[in-house]
Amino acid sequence: MNITALRPRFTRYIEPVAAFFSRAGFTANQVSFLALAFGILCAILFSLGMFPAGSLALLVSALLDLVDGSVARQTSTQSRFGAVFDWIVDKYVDALVIAGIGLSGVQLVTRFLSLPPTADFCVVALAITGSLMNTFIKPVVYAEIGYQERVDGKIEDPLEGIGFFGRPETFLVLLAGGVSGFIWLSVIVIAVCTNLSAIQRIIYLYRTLS
Repeated sequence: MNITALRPRFTRYIEPVAAFFSRAGFTANQVSFLALAFGILCAILFSLGMFPAGSLALLVSALLDLVDGSVARQTSTQSRFGAVFDWIVDKYVDALVIAGIGLSGVQLVTRFLSLPPTADFCVVALAITGSLMNTFIKPVVYAEIGYQERVDGKIEDPLEGIGFFGRPETFLVLLAGGVSGFIWLSVIVIAVCTNLSAIQRIIYLYRTLS
């Protein structure tokens, strides 16, 4: 079971933060936009090699991503566009943040192996691809299988608890790497684990849908 499956247990802890944004007049979509803005800031800081500062921006982006849904519920402004926009923001942040690390010029596998710089590019590409595909599987299932039941504004499906490495794990690994100075290791871990997690979901779907 991944951290995403435990998300409902943490919802009550972010309700006070969501209440602050609600009282301040923010809409859920505006909070999502703030999450995107801090994600872009993180990507820029990472690209400049400012990994601790970028990690702080990433943490704020992740917290805002948790808050937007609660703001929508508290203000009764849940909408299908908001749910879609939240997905889009998440994937932009994921891709841009990892790309920012790649643009920083930090050595990944080339620090240990006598390989051309394109090897590091390939690792970054795998990390971005795995991060996106690990999530992309879910809307494909929604469209093809027809899951429509919603819980707290989001479509409920069995894939929520399948896959050992999801978006929260990716964020935690990036934060740990950015603060500790092992950001290069974070990208390698994400490149491997997100793709393995996607394969795990594919195997689950094959066994259940076949």
